[in-house]
Amino acid sequence: MTNIFPNVDWSGMLLATGQTLYMTLVSGIFTFIFGLILGLLLFLTASGGLYENAWVYKLTSSFVNIFRSIPFVILIVLLIPLTILIMRTMIGASAALPSIIIGAAPFYGRLVEIGLREVDKGVIEASEAMGATRWQIIIKVLLPESWPSMISGMTVTLIALIGNTAMAGVVGAGGLGSVAYNEGFEANNNDVTFVATIIILIIVFVIQFIGDRISRAVDKR
Repeated sequence: MTNIFPNVDWSGMLLATGQTLYMTLVSGIFTFIFGLILGLLLFLTASGGLYENAWVYKLTSSFVNIFRSIPFVILIVLLIPLTILIMRTMIGASAALPSIIIGAAPFYGRLVEIGLREVDKGVIEASEAMGATRWQIIIKVLLPESWPSMISGMTVTLIALIGNTAMAGVVGAGGLGSVAYNEGFEANNNDVTFVATIIILIIVFVIQFIGDRISRAVDKR
């Protein structure tokens, strides 16, 4: 391996892989939680929703649209004061988490909303006819029926998160993006860039495989 990739520091590459996985998994958990809340707010407060409220829907929709529209590299810079306030630093893998989560949660929120809209309205009406409360409809009908779409959406979001961690790495968060840019591209070490890219691709393929398996497992339709 040393002869094929002479400039690769394998211990450093292992550390960077761990940093990328850490940023992806931790931000993925919080993105799932906040995205689920945003998606439910959008669906339930929309016209004809169980908690129809035009003002809440417009505010939530505007928040989602604004943060979905800002390029991630610019978002990192804009959120530096918030990052310092929360994490007490703007350097390192943990410091990248607020920007990654705030950038991804609105995107996943829209995917959750789309998944909820795919639920058959007849099932909801039947539940209402049987006397189910709105909370019971959310917990026992809407969420279980939309799990396959939500998990597929989360798989797509996790893969997008890997791209965001790579960009965050360029501005000091560490991870494979940092290695590929600073030790590969900047130092003209093409083998380092190649190995970092291959590892990122492997992570993407593994996430897609696991996501597809889980989505099929929970799909009872």
